[in-house]
Amino acid sequence: MTSHDGGLLRFGVLGAANIARAFIAGVKPSTRLVAAAIGSRDAGKAERFARETGVARWHGTYEQLLADPGIDAIYNPLPNSLHAEWTIRACRAGKHVLCEKPLATSATEARAMFEAAAQNGVCLMEGYPYRAQPQTIRLLELVAAGEIGRLELIQSSFGFALPGGPNIRLDAGLAGGALMDAGTYPVSLVRMVAAERPVRVQARALWADGVDRALAATLEFDSGLLAQISCSFSTGAHRQALIAGSGGVIQSAFQNHPPLDRPAEILLKRGTGWDSDYERVQVPALNGFRAEAEAFADLVAARGMRATSPGTPVALAGASAEESIDIAMTLAAILRSARSGQSETVAE
Repeated sequence: MTSHDGGLLRFGVLGAANIARAFIAGVKPSTRLVAAAIGSRDAGKAERFARETGVARWHGTYEQLLADPGIDAIYNPLPNSLHAEWTIRACRAGKHVLCEKPLATSATEARAMFEAAAQNGVCLMEGYPYRAQPQTIRLLELVAAGEIGRLELIQSSFGFALPGGPNIRLDAGLAGGALMDAGTYPVSLVRMVAAERPVRVQARALWADGVDRALAATLEFDSGLLAQISCSFSTGAHRQALIAGSGGVIQSAFQNHPPLDRPAEILLKRGTGWDSDYERVQVPALNGFRAEAEAFADLVAARGMRATSPGTPVALAGASAEESIDIAMTLAAILRSARSGQSETVAE
């Protein structure tokens, strides 16, 4: 198994998609990790991509990348349907894995992925850049401190317009669709803030070529909390969350990559009256890929920190195994409900 000696965490990147390019650019300034190699199914493409992005080494197969002894961890941004296979293979090769959202297409896959990580003594984290942002960590601190009282309602939405032409996000065979892309963010935010799994969901979707182009769902929790999520591939770009409690409200755009030329902010309203003003809570803005990858590097360097200190920034920055499995279960239940038109239980 590859060992990390306290120096730079050396990432191998699976594939040469646009998100891989953005990840490499985002982490380049880091002094704690480096994108050290690229793996592609086409050697020529891998070499061109490595030269364009300034990555030192390239491999003409995914297998060769996983076998590279100079790699400590794998960044897996492959299509959704390939996350489980290549994450498990990377774990078995002794590599830590930062896997793009959604971690898996089912809870069964997610459990198998975390089991592979545990069996091989490596770390696995589902990648949500917004979670590593100071704005999200501050939001969670405010909720935990009771600044808005008991949670009552969460509304979260993310949508944008896809460009014309072929797009893997619309490929049913690759587990595409609005929910499994944009919708994973609202679902993850709801699960993160609620700190519990929903018990029942009701969803409606607009379908095209076997995938949902837009979807809205209501989530019910044992605690009495209600949440609403929506996502779309056919709207102006928007990303918003409203968290309403018995004693106040928080609003956030929960951005992956807030503009770096000014502080990021969340809006906090204490009190229940119409005359209560929102307070702007400003925090630093970071490149989300760098923030996420550095939080992952911290997790690798301090294995077990999440279990012993669940309130630390490292723990908050990444979904736990339980959360990621709950997210997978919730996404599956939402899709079942959207197809059946009936309320569906979020079952084990």
